[in-house]
Amino acid sequence: MQTPVLPVPRPDVPLAPLTTLRLGGPARRLVEAPSAEAVVATVRAADAAGEPVLVLGGGSNVVVADSGVEGTVVLVTGTGIATERREDGSVLVTVEAGEDWDAVVAATVADGLGGLECLSGIPGRTGATPVQNVGAYGVEIAELLVDVDLYDRRSGTVRAHVPAASLGLGYRTSVLKSTGSAIVLRVRFSLPGGAESMPIRYAELARTLGVEQGSRVPAGVAREAVLALRRGKGMVLDPGDHDTWSAGSFFTNPILREGTVPAAPGWPAGDGLVKLPAAWLIQHAGFGRGHAGPGGRVRLSTKHVLALTNRGAGRTEDLLGLAREVRDGVRDAFGVELHPEPVLVGCAL
Repeated sequence: MQTPVLPVPRPDVPLAPLTTLRLGGPARRLVEAPSAEAVVATVRAADAAGEPVLVLGGGSNVVVADSGVEGTVVLVTGTGIATERREDGSVLVTVEAGEDWDAVVAATVADGLGGLECLSGIPGRTGATPVQNVGAYGVEIAELLVDVDLYDRRSGTVRAHVPAASLGLGYRTSVLKSTGSAIVLRVRFSLPGGAESMPIRYAELARTLGVEQGSRVPAGVAREAVLALRRGKGMVLDPGDHDTWSAGSFFTNPILREGTVPAAPGWPAGDGLVKLPAAWLIQHAGFGRGHAGPGGRVRLSTKHVLALTNRGAGRTEDLLGLAREVRDGVRDAFGVELHPEPVLVGCAL
């Protein structure tokens, strides 16, 4: 990979418009990187200068402090999708990190390829999907991910075809998320090659489709059902709907020993563990839809209590105050500690 001419940085760029929460102060300098080579060159130069770096894609899973970022923000915008049908009938899909994620899902479904349809409507860029091990409606990226190309900041080298098995993919996490020492440049997925969906495992989706759990349906049918469910929860971006001015689900579903909260529903998580729905805990701790934070500037979504939303005049500290109120209320009611799903930049709960 040849080192290109560095993109021109812009000083004091507001970050709020670049996040789905529309919150956060300015970047001291922002560099738009339209290719993997530009990402590498920019991050390498910033690291060599001892400059703090924030890599930003769609801004859908990040909470930026009101004070902004004292360093370089690298906005990943490189796009491209390529497909290759293999001898066993499966299809290898290679995607640049800056490609819009839902556009990737839509493109594969339009090409008659099932596999990604249950991950429809999730905002953000493709490079973030393995970092978070994105999942929804019974499917996780880990099931379909083959490998990634990375820029290793420690060694200053590009590592191609790093296998998914080495990324420590877990529930909404990976070694990429926990260390920040590598940046995803390119992602490869293996899709089965047919037009049917993945098995419909999620009960709510199965009911919506009118099928038994474990059934398959045309991928396009599953995609539309997922999008409808997400829209009903304010989880599909809409500039005119403040319920979508969020970072998606703010808290992860806690995984605890069975019987920790006897009344709560849950899903088996193996070895005597159960995954509890954070939304149920929040509701039963007394926080209903639309519950307001300071001055009503931030609220729980009026459609889904797991989303914390900016009503248009909020600040990051308002949002964190509401998050603390909900976290502490659930802890007081059930003895369960909720943990944030988005990455907190320059701020903390």
